[in-house]
Amino acid sequence: MKQLLKLAKDAIESYLNKKELKIPESIKKRYSEKKACFVTLTENNELRGCIGTMYPKQELYRDVAENAVHAAFDDYRFSPLNKNELSRIKIEISVLSIPKKMEFRNEKELLEKINKNMGIILKKGFNSATFLPQVWEELPDKEDFLEHLSQKAGLSKDAWKNSEIYYYIVKSIKEK
Repeated sequence: MKQLLKLAKDAIESYLNKKELKIPESIKKRYSEKKACFVTLTENNELRGCIGTMYPKQELYRDVAENAVHAAFDDYRFSPLNKNELSRIKIEISVLSIPKKMEFRNEKELLEKINKNMGIILKKGFNSATFLPQVWEELPDKEDFLEHLSQKAGLSKDAWKNSEIYYYIVKSIKEK
């Protein structure tokens, strides 16, 4: 998966320099399966951008390249990346399994079923949000995690108690 980190960096650099991204055939061949991914950018261990897809819609190499550019330039929480920052950012790529709906009868059962290896999607009406499993490091308490996720979805902090919950697993690789 190290090749995907280089691809993400190359995609960002190509966009910054207004050049066409050249993707080696070996990467196209190796990562041609349709998969969903998130690309997370950090600068000095602080979030600098994170964009991804929840469901597979295109080849993984395309998803990585597109999400890297969107994380660098289109994450509404941050100003677009500039050339000076390129050497300081670290990239993490998380490749997602297909999300599965979690069945639970009550909030206690939900809290028993979720664990720190899971990414969680919360859906209620037209609102939805997700946290990658890496967010558990910052929010290790299950209720706290779900409250923050509810608020990220634009809902009240207790919305998780009567929302649809989906989970997924990720394989991730991070620049050192």
